[in-house]
Amino acid sequence: MTQNILVVEDDEVIAALLEYLLTREGYQVILVKDGYAALQQIESSTAVDLVLLDVMLPYVDGTHLLERIRAMPSWENIPIIMLTAKSGERDIASALNLGADDFISKPFKPLELIARIKHRLKQKK
Repeated sequence: MTQNILVVEDDEVIAALLEYLLTREGYQVILVKDGYAALQQIESSTAVDLVLLDVMLPYVDGTHLLERIRAMPSWENIPIIMLTAKSGERDIASALNLGADDFISKPFKPLELIARIKHRLKQKK
């Protein structure tokens, strides 16, 4: 069974790279490019298997999205990996305190990202 990953990333180059890496690993990718589109996706569809979430997004930021996901019963246990250029200690602590499962700073290492995704998806089972 193919696992679905929601990727919320506004940078087109990074979004294309993530889509390529994840598709190559056999995942189904749902790509949205701003916080408003992510909010619509979250509120109107069934839960995915994992969310890759940027913090700095147009319209609705990743922190607000994280809070909304954790407040929705059908999405509350979905693993969320924050993938962002905001890598200060406070940013990391804030994301983890709000319910993120992991935090990866940009620029990221593709092999490490895939390994962390696989690890989170194994834990979910």
